Amino acid sequence: MEPISHLIKQSLPNYLSSLPIPDTIGGWFKLSLKDWLALIPPTAVVAGIGYMSYLAFCPAAQGRCSARSGRVNNFVKKHEAKVVDMIDVEDIAEKVALCRCWKTKSWPYCDGSHGEHNKLTGDNVGPVVVRK
Repeated sequence: MEPISHLIKQSLPNYLSSLPIPDTIGGWFKLSLKDWLALIPPTAVVAGIGYMSYLAFCPAAQGRCSARSGRVNNFVKKHEAKVVDMIDVEDIAEKVALCRCWKTKSWPYCDGSHGEHNKLTGDNVGPVVVRK
């Protein structure tokens, strides 16, 4: 525990206080090449922590949602205000699998596209199966 205490209480503050961070915006233009090189390691650490935070807290980074504000339907009947399909139970032979992931190419029937979706996102969505 002593090395960690020393690092946090003495080494890190001494290192941070020795960084050539200017007091004004114009001071950034007066830094030498040596000063800029000294700023690379702390910048890399801050960027790494920011990226890890992004991966941990942003669902889009984990593939769980699209970049379109969480939209699930990306291509099925986009010209309609609401997608509604009616299937008469009398038209069903024995059973039918209906899509719930919005990834199918044969809407409203499931074509197994949820398998790829589940692999990419860690989701567990599957079809709804209607039996007669």
